[in-house]
Amino acid sequence: MNYDQFIKSVKDSGQFSDRDSAIKATKAVLETVRERLLGDEASNLAAQLPAELADCLRGREGQMGDNFKIEEFYTRVANRGGVDIEAAATYARTVMTVLSQAVSPGEFADVRVNFAKDYDELFVEVAQR
Repeated sequence: MNYDQFIKSVKDSGQFSDRDSAIKATKAVLETVRERLLGDEASNLAAQLPAELADCLRGREGQMGDNFKIEEFYTRVANRGGVDIEAAATYARTVMTVLSQAVSPGEFADVRVNFAKDYDELFVEVAQR
């Protein structure tokens, strides 16, 4: 999936009013995902994404992922995206669903194991595909 396809999928799935909002949401979520992933997993994920998105995932290679709960995940997305928590949760679910379509099933499974059980709601739509 190329960059334009990814952003269009986020825009359409999340019912964003414009492309810029979809881009902002995508970057906010991916930058927060980067903080949660362990070791080189963010780089592995970045390798399967277009450069414009991969850049959001780089910079923490070899580091331990931050162990924060889903509420904190949404707070970080909200702060980055300049939205409330409810919108941040929608951003996160939408981007994670599109992400699952953009990378290999094995890579997405590797990402998924970095998220504790309290993150299950982020992956509900993914599981229903």
